[in-house]
Amino acid sequence: MKWTGRFAGYRASDIRKDLVSGLIVGIIAIPLGMAFAIASGVRPEYGLYTTIIAGILISLLGGSKYQIGGPTGAFIPILFAIVLQYGYENLLIAGLMAGILLVLMGLLKLGSLIKYIPRPVTIGFTAGIAVIIFTGQIPNFLGLADVEKHERFWPNMKEIASHLPSTNIYSVITAAICWAVIVLTPKMMKKVPGALIGLIVSSIVAAVFFKGQVATIGSAFGAIPSALPQLHFPEITWERIQHLIRPALVIAMLGGIESLLSAVVADGMTGSRHRSNRELIGQGIANIVTPLFGGIPATGAIARTATNIKSGAVSPLSGVIHGLVVLAVLLLFAPFASEIPLASMAPILMMVAWNMSERKQFLHVLRTKTGDSLVLLITFLLTVFTDLTIAVEAGLLLAVVLFVKRMSDGLKVAKVLPDPAAKHAKVKEHMVARGHDCPQIGIYTIEGPLFFGAATLFEQSILDAIHQRPKVLLLRMGKVPFIDTTGEANLTSLVNDFQKHGGTVLISGIQPQPLEVLKRTGLYERIGADRFYEHTGDAIECALARLDRKQCLGCRHAAFRECAAFKLSAGDTAAPVKREPSRIYIS
Repeated sequence: MKWTGRFAGYRASDIRKDLVSGLIVGIIAIPLGMAFAIASGVRPEYGLYTTIIAGILISLLGGSKYQIGGPTGAFIPILFAIVLQYGYENLLIAGLMAGILLVLMGLLKLGSLIKYIPRPVTIGFTAGIAVIIFTGQIPNFLGLADVEKHERFWPNMKEIASHLPSTNIYSVITAAICWAVIVLTPKMMKKVPGALIGLIVSSIVAAVFFKGQVATIGSAFGAIPSALPQLHFPEITWERIQHLIRPALVIAMLGGIESLLSAVVADGMTGSRHRSNRELIGQGIANIVTPLFGGIPATGAIARTATNIKSGAVSPLSGVIHGLVVLAVLLLFAPFASEIPLASMAPILMMVAWNMSERKQFLHVLRTKTGDSLVLLITFLLTVFTDLTIAVEAGLLLAVVLFVKRMSDGLKVAKVLPDPAAKHAKVKEHMVARGHDCPQIGIYTIEGPLFFGAATLFEQSILDAIHQRPKVLLLRMGKVPFIDTTGEANLTSLVNDFQKHGGTVLISGIQPQPLEVLKRTGLYERIGADRFYEHTGDAIECALARLDRKQCLGCRHAAFRECAAFKLSAGDTAAPVKREPSRIYIS
């Protein structure tokens, strides 16, 4: 039996593989879903609702066969800040708006643009988020009482420090047991989820030996209901939309980045190729539907997706099964979940933070001591001490500025002359000297893009060099891959200035993109179609034909091979002029 479409090549025998992988990932997702919800400032069951609904929809509608969707650690600081500032009801609206934005991004084919976000920016904000998650779990790990949560990192650290005397030794023991089990389980049983085992073992220990001594999900949030909530449409007003558009944009941007990064990881592990725009649409639909059932924003989860693949997943069915497993646990075992200590959840999130910190890549970029190191550090610090929106905006802006500077530094404008000693008399920069230069012809080689960051430098370089006003200006543009409107404007200014003083502009070797821009703006016609040459040799031949022979008579530079013949011609008009063929010059 074969299937088509996203299940192309799927056989009945593959169902078992998807069942196993879906079961494993579903079990792993249960503690993570509750932990992410609690850390985001909402009730734990909302994380489970998200895992179920968004997990199933992302698998069915997304662009990757292996993607596992749900709540993720990357969202924690953003969602927590939104809950504190706007409230839970507005978080649902912001999530729904983010879903709509993701769908629009997919429909507008913007999926490929997200890959252009510089790596130092993503490493920086991911590491910053990891720090926030890790430190945010210190109160639950230590069992601190009456700790007030703040939106910013530094006030939270002060709050924790001021409550250290209230440390609960029973919470510390419970958390330490969970941590130890999480660390040791993979070494003894590789395929068994350490987070789940740690949660169960530490919860049993706390229930037997420390009953009533440690805070639990039930004591902090009330009992977890063993059912999905009813469909509920939040009250959406234009005022709320205006108020929440910025948080929604942040959720959509981060959700898009996280989901596509996860899909790329899946591609690398399986040799498959995801469809980025379909992935954004699938993520968007999931985030539109999930808030209607009380769920929080969701995206592709890299660690769970990788586990899904390692467990033998074959198709999106494994993701659907993972959601159904969480639903079954919610319906059957919700009362037991209420007895889980908050101290048992803390090590799980701390390990998530440790694994997502990308510490090796972080240190690697820092060691390069380049502009990327600065982008990374600023993005990281702003993520920790301000918020993710400011961090990403500043990181991207700085990255763009550094990119423009690098590109500008890459522009080279050099005056050149033919080198008789070189094969085919290729033009060389070292041939231009104080006593060896042509007063009537200026030949310049331009290398690099002529764009807004380098256009002024280009114009000024040539204007400074042609202050003697030669009769002919030859621009060799074979190594100019790109020109924008600013570059074209500066080139136009140069051409106008030169032509105003009676000079002639020649261009050789121009590439298709710059040529097309010059044609669209009219500069091509202003220069003259007959003054564009494919080869520098032909352009030099044209330039030589425009020389003032009388001026050549007193010239001692001998910049070209033809100079001797020109002198003779200037002194005796009856003398024949022998000219070297243009092919001796190579562009």
